[in-house]
Amino acid sequence: MTRFTLRDLESVATLLRDAAIAEILPRFRRLTVSDVRQKTGPLDIVTEADEAAERLIEARLREMFPAAAVIGEEAASADPTLLRRLPDADLAFVIDPIDGTSNYAAGLPLFGVMAAILIRGETIGAIIHDPMGDDTALALRGEGAWLAAPDGRRTDLKVAPPAPVAELTGAASWRYLPEPLRSTVCRNLPKLASVWDYRCAAHHYRLIAAAHGHFVFFHRLLPWDHAPGVLLHQEAGGYSARFDATPYEPAHATGGLICAPDKATWHALRDALFEA
Repeated sequence: MTRFTLRDLESVATLLRDAAIAEILPRFRRLTVSDVRQKTGPLDIVTEADEAAERLIEARLREMFPAAAVIGEEAASADPTLLRRLPDADLAFVIDPIDGTSNYAAGLPLFGVMAAILIRGETIGAIIHDPMGDDTALALRGEGAWLAAPDGRRTDLKVAPPAPVAELTGAASWRYLPEPLRSTVCRNLPKLASVWDYRCAAHHYRLIAAAHGHFVFFHRLLPWDHAPGVLLHQEAGGYSARFDATPYEPAHATGGLICAPDKATWHALRDALFEA
């Protein structure tokens, strides 16, 4: 049985912070036109900082955990077959070197560095580092979720209390929804108290895990975007599932995702947004 300890989690969190200091922050607001490229389209870009940070993180993880599978967003974008290793790997790391790349490239200070730790396809550890605030949200399965500062201060994370649909606030990313679901959901968003989209799953998940919002809603599922955040949210006391109410797994690429404070709120929110 592969064992991944709290000390291991903290070591990887330190690595993500080191990568942000070495490769991400020095390039922030200093990118040239040639440093930013489209991948699949204008909503999907990559920068020199993404690639440099991923190279550093991958190299260090292979030194620390030689037998582990290390799958970064940029490597998997170039070779999607890498994702086939996730369900069976005894230990795997899924890395998002910069989540919120569009914000980063635009000079907006809303981006994060994320990692999920998986054992045979199950997420058992989560790290979401905020380079600008220089603190890190962490979770270890069965051990809760917390916010860690560089000086060692630790603050436990807990989701917001359940609330009626009309009082819910959160993030809804509808731009990848297919029709007619896209029109249905957008028509129903005014039923909620407030909806925002910061173009950054890292900060969306940190906010709802810390009770600064009630929910997140996504259609597109990529493991580096959601595996860390779902575990963080669950360990902070929240409930999550795909649109059909089945549990989310990192191997899922379709099916959508909703995270809410509890199961009852999840169902009420889904019903309100999907009402024809």
